[in-house]
Amino acid sequence: MVSTNDIRRSFLDYFEGQGHARVPSAPLIPHGDPTLMFVNAGMVPFKNVFTGLETRPYSTAASAQKCVRAGGKHNDLDNVGYTARHHTFFEMLGNFSFGDYFKEQAITHAWTLLTREWGIPAERLTATVYHTDDQAFDLWKKIAGLPDHKIIRIPTKDNFWAMGADGPCGPCSEIFYDHGDHIYGGPPGSPEEDGDRFVEIWNLVFMQFVQANDEIVGELPRPSIDTGMGIERVAAVLQGVHDNYDTDTFKALIAQSSALTGTAPDGDFKASHRVIADHLRSSGFLIADGVLPANEGRGYVLRRIMRRAMRHAHLIGAKEPLMHRLVGSLVSEMGDAYRELRAAQPLIEATLLQEETRFRQTLANGLKLLDEATAGMAQGDTLPGATAFKLYDTFGFPYDLTEDALRAQGLAVDRAGFDAAMAEQKANARAAWKGSGAKASEEIWFDIAEEFGGTEFIGYTGIEGEGQVVALVKDGARVDRAGPGEEVIVLTNQTPFYGESGGQMGDAGTLSNDKGLRAVVADTSKPLGRLHAHHAQITGGEIAVGDSIHLTVDAARRDQIRANHSATHLLHAALRNRLGAHVTQKGSLVAPDRLRFDFSHPSALGAAEIAQIEADVNAQIRGNDDVTTRLMTPDDAIAAGAMALFGEKYGDEVRVLSMGHSGAANYSVELCGGTHVHALGDIALFKIVSESAVSSGVRRIEALTGEAARLWLQARDEKLREAAAALKAAPDEVPARVAALVEERRRLERELADAKKALALGGGGGAAPAGPEQVAGVNFIGQVLDGLEAKALRGAVDDAKARIGSGVVALVAVNDGRASVAVGVTDDLTSTHSAVELVKRAVAALGGQGGGGRPDMAQGGGPEGGKGAEAIDAVKGALAGATAAA
Repeated sequence: MVSTNDIRRSFLDYFEGQGHARVPSAPLIPHGDPTLMFVNAGMVPFKNVFTGLETRPYSTAASAQKCVRAGGKHNDLDNVGYTARHHTFFEMLGNFSFGDYFKEQAITHAWTLLTREWGIPAERLTATVYHTDDQAFDLWKKIAGLPDHKIIRIPTKDNFWAMGADGPCGPCSEIFYDHGDHIYGGPPGSPEEDGDRFVEIWNLVFMQFVQANDEIVGELPRPSIDTGMGIERVAAVLQGVHDNYDTDTFKALIAQSSALTGTAPDGDFKASHRVIADHLRSSGFLIADGVLPANEGRGYVLRRIMRRAMRHAHLIGAKEPLMHRLVGSLVSEMGDAYRELRAAQPLIEATLLQEETRFRQTLANGLKLLDEATAGMAQGDTLPGATAFKLYDTFGFPYDLTEDALRAQGLAVDRAGFDAAMAEQKANARAAWKGSGAKASEEIWFDIAEEFGGTEFIGYTGIEGEGQVVALVKDGARVDRAGPGEEVIVLTNQTPFYGESGGQMGDAGTLSNDKGLRAVVADTSKPLGRLHAHHAQITGGEIAVGDSIHLTVDAARRDQIRANHSATHLLHAALRNRLGAHVTQKGSLVAPDRLRFDFSHPSALGAAEIAQIEADVNAQIRGNDDVTTRLMTPDDAIAAGAMALFGEKYGDEVRVLSMGHSGAANYSVELCGGTHVHALGDIALFKIVSESAVSSGVRRIEALTGEAARLWLQARDEKLREAAAALKAAPDEVPARVAALVEERRRLERELADAKKALALGGGGGAAPAGPEQVAGVNFIGQVLDGLEAKALRGAVDDAKARIGSGVVALVAVNDGRASVAVGVTDDLTSTHSAVELVKRAVAALGGQGGGGRPDMAQGGGPEGGKGAEAIDAVKGALAGATAAA
C-alpha cells in the first residue's frame, strides 16, 4: 500500500523534476496576512508573491503546506469526528506558477500526475470549470480526453476564486474522484452533489483577472497558477478507502489511542477516537510552531482543540491523561517530513500533560453540574443560556464543551441567552472598574480591550509580523488616521513587540506597509496588562484604522534585552546559591544597555562573594544550555520549585523558564512572561559593575552582558594601561607600585605634620608664651598655632601635658579663617578641672557652640579664627574661677 509519506514525497519529486522549486512548509502562524488566524491553504505563504509585493528566486514552486481550520470563518472544528473528510489539521499539496505557465500546463501536470504517475483510472475522474471558461473546457477535452458530460460547467463562486474584494482572482477547475455507485451521491452540480460518492481531490485556480470591490476591472499582466490537493483525500483514493480516517496515518494514531484505552477503534467510541487523532495532529503542530494554550487569540483556539480531544478521552474511559502518550506515534508518522515536530516533542508532551491534568478536574466538576442541570430534560430541549454561562463563569466549563456534550444527548443550548449573560458580566466589570478609582484617561483602553480583546503577542518566536490596526490613540482620544509628523499610539490585533512589564522595557522598532507608511516605534507599553500599545511617530505615508501593517522589532535592541533578562534569572539563582534562600527579588530593570537587580540581603557583598557570583553566572553561560519554556498554573509552577518574580502579575497559567544545570536539576526555574535568549551562550559574557545599598536590608547589583560588558572591561583595561604608563611600570606591577606610593605619601604626610607641629610649638605667631605660666596656682600652657591641622591638635596637647607634668593645656589651630581648639587636663587635676567645661568656654569665644570629649581631653571649634587669643583667655578665666571656687 502506498503510504501518506510516499504520496507527499512523490508529489514533490514529480514537480521538482518538472523544474519547480521544492519549498518547505511555512509555519502555521501566517506571516503575511494579519487577518488570518492560521495558514488555512497552501497558497497563503505565497500571497505576496502573487500580488507582486514579494519576489522569489523562482517562478514555479511546489510545497506540502501545513494547514489548520479551527477558528474564524474557516472553522471545521465542530464537524471533526462526525464526517469522513473534516479535519482541523490537514496538509495541502500544491504547485504554483508565478507568471510562468498557465492553464494548459497546469491541467497537463494534474492529469499526468494523477493518471500516469499515480495510476488513478481516468474513468473515475471528473472535472469542473467555471461556466464561462471555454478555454479550460476545451483544454480538458484536448489533454485528458474527457467527454463533455465529465467536464461540468459550474455557474457559482464554488468555481471562481478571489483573494478578497480587491486583488487577483480567476476561475477554478476542480477534479473529483468517483468512489463508486455503492456510495450515495451525484456529480458536482447535480441535486445529489452533497453525497459522498464524488469527492473533490484537487483544485486548480487560474489567476487571470483583477477585481476591485468584487467587480472584475481588468486582466493580470502575468496570469498565474495556484493549486491545492488535500493529502488526506488523495491518500484515501490511493489506499482504496472512502474515509480519510481509514488512511495509514490516522489508523496508526487511532490504533494507539485504542490500545491505551482498551476500547475498539470502530465501536461505540469511533467518533471519539477520530476526534483525538485529528486534534492530536493540530495540537502537536501548533505547539511546534510556537502556539501555547491561552485565554485569547490563537492560544485560545489551541486550548479549545485540546480540551475537545481531552473530553473525548474522558468519554472513552481514559483513567489517566492520554494525549501526551500519543505524541510518540504522531512523531513516528510525521516527524521525518516535519522535523520541527520531532524537535518539539518534549514541549508538546509536557504541554499536553499539563493541560489535560488540569482540565480533567474542570471536566469532572463541569459534567457533574451539567448532568444536574439537564436532569429531566427531554431530547430536543434547550439548556438556558444563563445556566451555560454559570458553568463557564463560575466553574470554568467552556461553552463549546457544554454544547458538544449536550449534542450527543440531542439537547441544544440557548446561545443568545449565554451571550446576554456574558454582556451583562462585562457591563458589571466595567462599572466596577470605573468605581475602583481608575483614571478617566485610561477608560479608553478599557473600551478598546472590550471591543477587540487583548493584543495577541507573537514575539516569543520572532521579531517580525503582520498586524491589523484596530485602534489609534492621539492625545488621549481615538482617531481614525494619522499622517507624517504625528505622534500616535497604534494598537493592532497581534504584534511581535513586547509591552513593558515585569521590569523588562518595551520594544522599539518600525511600522510599515505597501501604501507608503513608515513609522518609528520608540516604546511599547501594556495598558490593562492586555493591550500592546505602540508609541509611534509617523515619518512617511499615513496610517488608518483597518490597515494591515508590517511590524518589525529592533533586532539588536531586542537581543540585548533578552540577554540581560536571561542573565537576571541566572544572577537571581547565583545569589540564592551563594548567599542563601533568604534572597528574593525586590525589583529589577531589564534595559538594552544594562540590567539592575534589587534583592533582600542584610549586608554588603564582599569582593570575593561578588567574584564568585559572577563566575557562577558565566559558567552557566559557557554551558550554553537551551532555555526551555513550559506553561503551568502558578501553584503547580511554584510547587515544582519555580521562583515567582517581584512585580509580575500572574493569571490562570504562567510561562515557566528553565535555564542551565546544577547537577541533575535546572540551575534557574522562574515564572516569567518576558523574552529570553534561546541558548545561554547567546548572553556571551556577564559582568557585575556595582553593588550598593538601596534601603535597609535591600541591596542592588548593576551588571552588563555581551558587547556592553566587553566594552566596559576594555575601557577599564585602557585606564589600567594609562596608569601603568604614568607610573612607568608594567600593568601587572601597578597594584604594588600604587601601594608603595600610598605608603610613601603617608610617611611624608606624617613627617610634614610633625614638622608643622614642631614649627608651631617652637614659637611663632601666638599671643600666649610657649612655656607654662601659673594661673590660680595651676601650670597652664595656652597657644594659638597658625597652619597646624586640626587633627594634629590632640597630639600637640599630649606633648604639652607631658612637658609640664601637672597642669592644663589649651591650643588653638587656625586654618582658612576657622579655628579648632583642644584642651587637655593632666590626670591629677581631673577631679577639680574638666577639659570638657574648659573647651566649651573656648568654643564660645570662637563663635561656636558645644565641644566635647573626656575630662582629660576635649575638643571643639568655631568660625571666628581671628579670636584665638580670646579663646585662650576664656580658658584661663574659667580655670581661675574654678580654682577660686575650689
